[in-house]
Amino acid sequence: MIPVGPADRFDAFRALADRRGRPGDRLVTSLAEARAGTADSPEVWAPDVAAGFGLPAAAALGPAGYYADFAVPHGRRHIRVCTATACFAAQAGQHLTDVEQELGVTADTASPDGETSVQSVRCLGYCYAGPAALDGETACTGPTLAGQLAGREPPRAPEIPATDDTGDPVLLRGVVTGEPAWQVWPRMVTAGTPDQVQREVAASGLRGRGGAGFRVAAKWEAACRAPGTIVVANGDEGDPGSFADRLLMEVVPERVLEGLALACFACGARRGVVLVRSEYPHALARVREAVRQAYADGHFGSSVHGTATALDVEVVEGAGSYVAGEETALIASLEGDRGCARPRPPYPTQRGLWGAPTVVNNVETLTAVPWIVSRGGEAYARRGVRGETGTKLVCLSERFARPGAYEVELGTSLLRIVTELGGGLRKGCELTALQVGGPLGGFLAPDALDVPLTTADLTARGAALGHAGLVAFDQQVAPEEVLRHIWQFATAESCGACSPCRVGSRRGLELASTGTPPGAEWERLARVLAEASLCAFGRRIPPAVHSLARAYGDRLAGWRP
Repeated sequence: MIPVGPADRFDAFRALADRRGRPGDRLVTSLAEARAGTADSPEVWAPDVAAGFGLPAAAALGPAGYYADFAVPHGRRHIRVCTATACFAAQAGQHLTDVEQELGVTADTASPDGETSVQSVRCLGYCYAGPAALDGETACTGPTLAGQLAGREPPRAPEIPATDDTGDPVLLRGVVTGEPAWQVWPRMVTAGTPDQVQREVAASGLRGRGGAGFRVAAKWEAACRAPGTIVVANGDEGDPGSFADRLLMEVVPERVLEGLALACFACGARRGVVLVRSEYPHALARVREAVRQAYADGHFGSSVHGTATALDVEVVEGAGSYVAGEETALIASLEGDRGCARPRPPYPTQRGLWGAPTVVNNVETLTAVPWIVSRGGEAYARRGVRGETGTKLVCLSERFARPGAYEVELGTSLLRIVTELGGGLRKGCELTALQVGGPLGGFLAPDALDVPLTTADLTARGAALGHAGLVAFDQQVAPEEVLRHIWQFATAESCGACSPCRVGSRRGLELASTGTPPGAEWERLARVLAEASLCAFGRRIPPAVHSLARAYGDRLAGWRP
């Protein structure tokens, strides 16, 4: 009899993959290799990939048709153009049209000769310099984007401006001071205990920085140091407007890995995984090199620094999906499945990757761990505010006079971040709305920014902390265009696992495109999305739309509750 209890839910894909050696990310890598340079649809090439693993064609056609990197055709020259929120705000979305006209290729298609293809993506992590595109792995950014892709101008891709506002950085320590990593892990693994790490992180009050804000120590404890536990560093930073994880992985990947090692130690895990988005090719290369060097220096391996502790770490490349950043969807993607959210319970800490207890922590979260273990959890807890301790990387988009990543203490006034750190908007432009915490985070009006940067305070005002990306909109973008942009994002990135989100996002886009207030129909749709969606993606759409309507006032009155 097939078990049907929540903790023993039968998964046909897992059962089949188990019998075929759990191909997981090897399947995804093979799909990426097969897709490169071909404009053919997945039906042509994906079945052969599946056959190579002894799997039915459906096992490859599922992910090949789901992930953005595989679903669209690839020419010999493949260009990814960012259409996410910050790049959209930079030129009201005009940059994509300019690129299409310049290259003679429509987005998500290839030229008839198969030479050039253009893919619209969300996001590339160049929110501070947008609009942006990747020509292969060469970044191009700024107002002359189309000219750079046409070869009339050299590629322009400035480094991420990074500034500490705390006086004693936790996350930017290696970035702004040059302090080397790997100072804590060797000492802890040779002379410390897992309980020490657990206690300091518990005392710190550290919460996950990926958006959910769950207490890190509680998540570690939930895994119970069970045999086979796995810790995943989630570098799938999908929130348009945030580039904090990209900064950390590209500039100080060693600190990310040191935090991962300490987390594995605390959780009794002998295996760590780092997932890096495919949209971050330079971060992927830097993390892979840092892992190779960590093995060479004895930080990883079968006997870490001559102790009985074993730790193996692998790096996996994502394939283009916003929802796959949610922890259950991320685990599905690591198993080679479609990156759709899975019902809970069981929770990943009970039954995650291939059924093993799995702890998923965001890259920024792990980067804070070495400081906490070194300085003490109580020192960290004295920073920030009660209940939401520590520091946070806040990312300011291209519309600001001083865009970039800023490390601030939680509780810092959002108004101060916008006006003093960011310098207001560039060239005297007028702020009309501020998106906080990602595409489904929320919007605030210019006169509603005097709010502390905390989850509780932002939630009370209809916004969200999320990854703490701040995207500014000025008067060049009409409220109706911003509204359509939200629904376009929701429609494109819905994983489709549940009908409320899959169908509801499409209906919302239809309503937003009519030009007339939807009234009661929107209210009915909002209730279904908020109450019946499988994961936070669908549930967050109505609050995001409501917050936008409040920020813009009468011009979007029909979308207010």
